[in-house]
Amino acid sequence: MNARNRELFALIPASLLVTAGFAAVFIQRDDLLSDLSLTYGLIFLALCLAAHLVLRMTLPDADPYLFPLVAVLACFGLVVLYRLDEDFAREQAQWFVVGLIVFTATIVALRHDHRVLERYRYIIALGGILLLLLPRLGNPVNGAYLSFNMGPISFQPAELAKIAIVIFLASYLRDTRQVLVVGARRFAGITFPPLKHLGPLLAVWGTAMVLLFVIQDLGSSLMFFGGFLALVYVATNRISFVLIGLALFALGARVLYAIRPTIESRVEAWLHPFDRELYDQEIGGSYQIAQSIFTQADGGFFGEGFGQALIRLGDGPPLLPAAHTDFIYAAITAELGLLGAVAVLLVYLLIIERGFKTAMIATDSFSKLLATGLTAVLALQVFVIVGGVTKLIPLTGVTLPFISYGGSSIVANFILLALLLLVSDRARREAVQ
Repeated sequence: MNARNRELFALIPASLLVTAGFAAVFIQRDDLLSDLSLTYGLIFLALCLAAHLVLRMTLPDADPYLFPLVAVLACFGLVVLYRLDEDFAREQAQWFVVGLIVFTATIVALRHDHRVLERYRYIIALGGILLLLLPRLGNPVNGAYLSFNMGPISFQPAELAKIAIVIFLASYLRDTRQVLVVGARRFAGITFPPLKHLGPLLAVWGTAMVLLFVIQDLGSSLMFFGGFLALVYVATNRISFVLIGLALFALGARVLYAIRPTIESRVEAWLHPFDRELYDQEIGGSYQIAQSIFTQADGGFFGEGFGQALIRLGDGPPLLPAAHTDFIYAAITAELGLLGAVAVLLVYLLIIERGFKTAMIATDSFSKLLATGLTAVLALQVFVIVGGVTKLIPLTGVTLPFISYGGSSIVANFILLALLLLVSDRARREAVQ
């Protein structure tokens, strides 16, 4: 069985999950098994088959499991959002279609050679920086400038900017990785990279980090920084460069904690989520994280079932705030229990494993670094949101890829998936030649 046939058969379980999930919601809500569940499953399968046909015609040797794994995550998101609010689910379904269209367009445009992106690295980097400036034109939400409104459409530019910055970093490090190693100097037992070769790299990446701090998008800042360190390590194989970066990050985090009240309040809420004064505080309190912990505890091991967990309560304040965006992982845990939550994390781990395997088999440096950076950013995004919701780290406002409600996240992550498949197709095709 070739790669595309394996992909085709792997899409069937995702469609069955959509059918079963909607059937469970209908049974719980109306005590009736509706034909709509089967209809939704068939529509989902038809959309995935259309994307599969594009892959079959354009990227016959691409990884056969990445797209089906993403389809599984998307079906989780659609079912959970429908259980929370039908309007959210409808809009998410529309954005899922848009994401598939952009996914297809990216593959068709770059099917001959994705390495053409290297020629436009500075234009792409400039575009990414300009995207990060857009939220300052809008109004802050909870002290952070995250979204930009274009008429009725609101999107988060950082989702697209992360891909642009990764493309630039991969391209620039491909050219300079040798001189970074050869020109390195040791001081006090630590190897330092030559600053003259880091100039353009630090200028673009540093500008992006500064802008992220200006708009106070802490989750994206952590993703950018982690992706940067992953690329530097893969390009140079020097752990000392990573340690220097971590030290600078710790210093910057301490400075921001002292000068940014928003960050201080998030850390306090993380350290003392059940403090009564913080819990009752309307702005910058610990109500959200405390309710997330309570909700996940209610789920137990097997969960309470779709539609049965107490996530919202009448017209009053929701028991789980932002259940469709920041805290959708807590909603999944409440409904499907620890077992379901771990299953979702395992799907993410499989995607990350396939992404890093793609990076390992890539034959050219740009493709290897690009796949590494994209996979690292995706992995860090999952870690940041799941870690925040489970109180492992302070909470930050990022979305759970392919599951959380949000059009910009869906579109950006489908572009990320398309780039990984483009790298995979070339690498796997060259491996058998």
